[in-house]
Amino acid sequence: METSTARRLRWPRARGRWAAALAALVVLAGVGTWTAVADDGTPAVHHQDRTISDGGVSLDTTYFTADGGGRRPAVLLGHGFGGSKDDVRAEAEKLAADGYAVLTWSARGFGRSGGKIGLNDPGAEVADVSRLIDWLAARPEVRLDGKGDPRVGVTGSSYGGAVSLLAAGYDDRVDAIAPVITYWNLADALFPDGVFKKLWAGIFVSSGGGCEKFEPKLCAMYERVAASGAPDAEARALLTERSPSAVAGRIDVPALIVQGQTDSLFPLGQADAMAKAVSGNGAPVSVDWIAGGHDGGDTEDARVQNRIGAWFDRYLKDDRGADTGPAFRVTRTGGVDSTDGAALTRGASADTYPGLRGGAREFALRATGSGQDTPSAGSTASTGNTAATPNTVTVRNPAGGSPPAISAVPGLGAGLSQLSSLGVGLSLDFPGQHATFDSAPLTSSVRLTGTPTVQVTVKARTGDAVLFGKVYDVAPDGKRQELPAQLVAPFRITPDRQGKPLELTLPAVDHAFDAGHRLRLVLSATDLGYASPAEPNTYTVTVDGPLSVPTDAGLTAAAAGLPWWTWGLPAAALLIAALLLLTARRRTTTPAPDPALAGVPLQISGLAKKYAGAADRYAVKDLGFRVEQGQVLGLLGPNGAGKTTTLRMLMGLITPDAGEIRVFGQAIQPGAPVLSRVGAFVEGAGFLPHLSGRANLELYWQATGRPAEDSHMDEALEIAGLGDALARAVRTYSQGMRQRLAIAQAMLGMPDLLILDEPTNGLDPPQIREMRDVMIRYAAGGRTVIVSSHLLSEVEQSCTHLVVMDRGRLVQAGPVAEITGSGDMLLVTTAEEVTEPVLRKTEALAGVASAVRTEDGRGLLVRLDGATTAVLITELVRLDVPLTGVGPHRRLEDAFLTLISGGSA
Repeated sequence: METSTARRLRWPRARGRWAAALAALVVLAGVGTWTAVADDGTPAVHHQDRTISDGGVSLDTTYFTADGGGRRPAVLLGHGFGGSKDDVRAEAEKLAADGYAVLTWSARGFGRSGGKIGLNDPGAEVADVSRLIDWLAARPEVRLDGKGDPRVGVTGSSYGGAVSLLAAGYDDRVDAIAPVITYWNLADALFPDGVFKKLWAGIFVSSGGGCEKFEPKLCAMYERVAASGAPDAEARALLTERSPSAVAGRIDVPALIVQGQTDSLFPLGQADAMAKAVSGNGAPVSVDWIAGGHDGGDTEDARVQNRIGAWFDRYLKDDRGADTGPAFRVTRTGGVDSTDGAALTRGASADTYPGLRGGAREFALRATGSGQDTPSAGSTASTGNTAATPNTVTVRNPAGGSPPAISAVPGLGAGLSQLSSLGVGLSLDFPGQHATFDSAPLTSSVRLTGTPTVQVTVKARTGDAVLFGKVYDVAPDGKRQELPAQLVAPFRITPDRQGKPLELTLPAVDHAFDAGHRLRLVLSATDLGYASPAEPNTYTVTVDGPLSVPTDAGLTAAAAGLPWWTWGLPAAALLIAALLLLTARRRTTTPAPDPALAGVPLQISGLAKKYAGAADRYAVKDLGFRVEQGQVLGLLGPNGAGKTTTLRMLMGLITPDAGEIRVFGQAIQPGAPVLSRVGAFVEGAGFLPHLSGRANLELYWQATGRPAEDSHMDEALEIAGLGDALARAVRTYSQGMRQRLAIAQAMLGMPDLLILDEPTNGLDPPQIREMRDVMIRYAAGGRTVIVSSHLLSEVEQSCTHLVVMDRGRLVQAGPVAEITGSGDMLLVTTAEEVTEPVLRKTEALAGVASAVRTEDGRGLLVRLDGATTAVLITELVRLDVPLTGVGPHRRLEDAFLTLISGGSA
């Protein structure tokens, strides 16, 4: 190990600062109580909460140590973006039990730490790590390599992984690192090849707590790029200077690099760049590709933590017998366990890291147009988009970049990839917007490990061409296709690069293509996760050569373990048989449809639901009512009346204890097919903020798997009345517009029964009026709406019928006019606005207590005090008031209070 005299701090403002840090700058506050957290033969682990501050930004930390004497190496353990130190507590306790002094902390802007988020600013978050190393150097239980120089490793996932790399680049006291699923260059991750990764960027900002939580220049940069849809040089420079790549030549400590295969945020290429740089500096490097990543999937936490522990044992404890594992390892899936749905995995490894282009094989490609049907061998493609040159295809970028192709969806890639392998994935490429090139059927299986490449020539009708490349695995029937890891690579091809051959680097994956399958290259003009040019454009794409596929023959696959089911299934079969015998008599069948109710949207009979764990306390009891077509029914009741429980049973989310619900004659049970005729809006619907309103709805409908023509998108949008706002990003919407978009989503498919729960929450009066109109327009087509709301005045104006509940029981049901129709208040409607003189003369009439104009001015609310309705009409006619109607009027509020109190209001 180097001595402290050979070490130096390497961020500009920190030189000479660390030696005096403890004496002058570091303040400890809020020291917690030491607490044992382990026993039963393992060392007791204690933790201590501290706030470390230098008079400026305070850092919330926790320090973990285990019983036992002697000095030990230290580990700094960082958390992921949007999290805090609490997220890594379990890992910290394990490392402490294994003989390390572990310090966790919440980064600036997260948890209880102060400051703004700087995205690992060298002068902020990275400097904070060196302050923490200063603190560790003063601990009596921490091993030192020299004065002020503790033996220390740094690890963490994502955001914490990046800071481990940066700490090694800026502070020579760091002795080993283990970054997990993180970035090498944040500009390349969010602006790959100059294309804005808009969905992930938006999630980044949202998970950070909003733009105001970031340093002002970062917030300004994000808003500028999000508005323009394209990164500028200043944005790239800002993120690059905060990336490990900025100090690539200084990171020279042993590095275990763990990267995710299902990761559209930080793909495998980021880890490849790390490995090349650190090994190029002469340091030991191992690379581990895990099955999961930021898009989900198995992150193999236990295995990864054990490997990090062994890595630190070797390079921090100097344990030469520690098994640090192979130089390269990749987790491979081998199908799905039919018993629990988990992916079956095994590892493949090599003694050297092969990079992303080892052992390439080449496969000739042939244009098959923009459709997804593959022509049979020897046939001639004919799609209308294939130009005269055999391997040239015309691709059109639609106005606004919509509808976009779908490949990676942040956070869902792992699940979508697994579904894709079964032929039911969400990957989608729109006709006319993509070019397709297929290989011949494979004569033998091919294992792709790395990044494929292809040489193409691209021309745009005007300006830049933006394309998205991906490689599908196409089954022999040509219909089922799988997109490995749901990954896509973007390319911005500027005019100076057009019209001549250029190499495209496609997503790095590890995937086996079976014999008889084809490799399909797709180049699309759009992709959901990225910003495409808003202006319509036309591109011609020519494939100039074969698809080069890296296949590393040096990888050795581990033998698969004996599946538990080989011995467990016989015993499980006996157990299942016994359970079936015991429960056979308790099983019930779905009630048969009632033909007499086939045209009735909803009938509830004898409905009851007990509170959980209660024998005789009911949330809903003996509830029954009927809703006819074309009605707008208001469900009213005080808090605790059972409205929400009733709606949840109606939507099949919970099962009643007694009674039944029938929708169009079909009994409602969880998953009942008739629920496809029911649309529901629940308060707080979420949308992707950087997609347009229309794109959000299109994505939602695509996820349902139903045909596009069944969505009735235009009809739903016309009723919702969003107009031109549909083309704008949802983040620009007002609360009222978001509510209307959510209701439009519920109306997709034009369900016969629409359920709206508190649709006017958070809206101002004009927006409430607009929402009222939406409900009335929807029901006007003969459909039925059920609305639960606490705004009685709105229910009175928008609903035709009411159901009033109190303490789980029905109080009254019927038309609004019947429920509000008694009392001494009359509603007089007129053909024109009531003038002030007419109002005063009406007030002065004998037997009239008061008269006020209605909200719209075209009527009067008259309270009688002795006069009869006939006398009032006579007097108003004498005053030349153009009457259109006179009838009883009582406010719904009065009626409601009367009903739930059991008396008169």
